[in-house]
Amino acid sequence: MRISSHQQGRLAREIRQLPGSWIKAIGLPLLAMIAVGSSRADDGERREGHNDRGYIYAVGLWGDLPYSAAQEVGVAALIDDMNAQRLAFTVHDGDLKAGSSECTDAVYTKALDYFNALKAPAMFTPGDNDWTDCDRLANYNSLAQLDKERALFFGTPLSLGQRKLRQEVQAEALCLSAAGTFVPCVENRRWTLGQVTYATLNVQGSCNNLCDKAPDPNEYAARNQANIRWLKETFAQAKAQNSVAVMLISQANPGWDLSDPTRAPLRDPLTLKEKTAEGADSTTDGFQDFLLALRGEVVAFRKPVAYVHGDSHYFRIDKPFLDASGRRLENFTRVETFGNNQANGTNDVQWLKVMVAPRSREVFSYQPQIVPANRVAVPAPQ
Repeated sequence: MRISSHQQGRLAREIRQLPGSWIKAIGLPLLAMIAVGSSRADDGERREGHNDRGYIYAVGLWGDLPYSAAQEVGVAALIDDMNAQRLAFTVHDGDLKAGSSECTDAVYTKALDYFNALKAPAMFTPGDNDWTDCDRLANYNSLAQLDKERALFFGTPLSLGQRKLRQEVQAEALCLSAAGTFVPCVENRRWTLGQVTYATLNVQGSCNNLCDKAPDPNEYAARNQANIRWLKETFAQAKAQNSVAVMLISQANPGWDLSDPTRAPLRDPLTLKEKTAEGADSTTDGFQDFLLALRGEVVAFRKPVAYVHGDSHYFRIDKPFLDASGRRLENFTRVETFGNNQANGTNDVQWLKVMVAPRSREVFSYQPQIVPANRVAVPAPQ
């Protein structure tokens, strides 16, 4: 498909607006694709629709994988599928294993191999199965496991992956270590590509470390305040550099309302207080303060905000966030990635492609990627 000279000029102008570090990170092949005016998803077919002006780059999102040996095979196919496409970067939103399995060093080193097998810069934010839930098993300490993750995955300001992308790091000593000392929350990262600001936050399932086997209120309090600070700084930076959108990535599904008791905490959508099944206020709500801060920032920002999480293993893209008067926040989109479903093998070992068009009204568009080798219920077409 040929594009007009006007379209080529517009794309060229958008390329010139990209940071030099991003140009180096994504590599010349992708820039060549953009420079000739390609606005295609996989094979060059232009998307249609009122809001479509062609996308500038694409991002891969995945998480809550692998939970079994079968899924390890599926992850290899998923990585091959990502590598076959031109992605600016990928993000795994946490949970490198099942919550009941052991937190051995091999789990983390194998995950590092997965991330470094990806051609594009690979980002990661920890999940509760990786550290908070390790207390379920004898001889493991959750903060000791988080210390290991910080050293292995977050030892430098660079991303993982075969190509690297430099990120901002939350370098203040605000989080707790296993030794009880305050250390930098190095897992919290931020970067900006093509006028869009991205950030990861260490927000966890299992009540954000306030419930389950060995809750740790002191650890939660320190990390929660660090997360809220990182959140506010992210929006402040996005405003200062006139970003057109923000995407946040964490592990936990905090619950947004009273509609989904099988997959998330019940929550009053107006006050954002967590509720028990009987309707009382929960005593282990690890998310209300964070959600109140998030809601304030989303309203003040006004431009598109995507909140990506895993945790409850149910792929969906929706708008569940309400203001204090019960009105839907139109600029907010929740994105939950595929994951787990061990009973059906590789059925949900899939990923989500996000097309980013900074000059379009909604900025993000979404395309689930069903890896042909991982299909279970319906074989891939011949």
